[in-house]
Amino acid sequence: MSSAALSDSDKKQRYNFNKLEKRLRRHVGRAIEDFNMIEDGDKVMVCLSGGKDSYTLLAILRFLQKIAPIQFSIVAVNLDQKQPGFPEHILPAYLEQEGVDYRIIEEDTYSIVKEKIPAGKTTCSLCSRLRRGILYRVAKELGATKIALGHHRDDMVETLMLNMFYGGKMKSMPAKLVSDNGEHVVIRPLAYVREKDIERYAQYQEFPIIPCNLCGSQENLQRKVIKEMLRQWDRQYPGRIESMFTAMQNVVPSHLADNQLFDFKTIAADGVTNELGDTAFDHSVPSDFLNYRDEEDDEAAQNDRLGVIQVRNLNA
Repeated sequence: MSSAALSDSDKKQRYNFNKLEKRLRRHVGRAIEDFNMIEDGDKVMVCLSGGKDSYTLLAILRFLQKIAPIQFSIVAVNLDQKQPGFPEHILPAYLEQEGVDYRIIEEDTYSIVKEKIPAGKTTCSLCSRLRRGILYRVAKELGATKIALGHHRDDMVETLMLNMFYGGKMKSMPAKLVSDNGEHVVIRPLAYVREKDIERYAQYQEFPIIPCNLCGSQENLQRKVIKEMLRQWDRQYPGRIESMFTAMQNVVPSHLADNQLFDFKTIAADGVTNELGDTAFDHSVPSDFLNYRDEEDDEAAQNDRLGVIQVRNLNA
């Protein structure tokens, strides 16, 4: 259909989609650059669950593969965990239609989880460990040099809050890490991407979403509680989530309380001006936090160094 034949509504929708897609590609590209996630000659195993996040990850990486100044290959891997009613035909049909190299791995982890975990208890921990071990094995068999997961910025903030509230640790999902067995590099190229953008992108693209029936029925999971809390904050206090994620990139060990991370015991006055001294507290509580501009309305954000949404003082 020619652009002349498009209605004003269709033109606006196409414009909004193009803008959204450019933003996603920019954020993924920036994350890859900032953390050196993909290098020349890499074979990237994209873990495809059938959810919105992994579909988006695969689509963006395939685009970047075409324009990147380096050469890397992609193989999509889905773990069929034998959940009852799992529509096993959907992913192969989609991947073949898209011309993506893929593998479907069949492992009955569903029965193991159901056998080991009492009814009503959270299955995520065991399910995750089983899935991770299988994916590491498959990555080795395929000769993959990087394992790409679809976790996004909101997942990382949620994990930070979970560890603070329930684990007593200030820890989140890293954008890049070495696997437990020391044999693989795991990357999260969506680290700078907002979940709300992924949701919109998946709707535009009409990805054939496959729900996870194993854990999706557990409505009282701690993560779901945290997710809803953050979404409420996002509606009530625009910019709070962005500020929290930016804080994860601006850690000041000398102003926390981990004496294993910073040597507090040997601190002594030496008469030298210290920019990390008590002046660091002067601007620690912003008074105009609500003056937040969404990146969609700020084309200048394309030049943001970190590739993430920034909280700005609009009164300045």
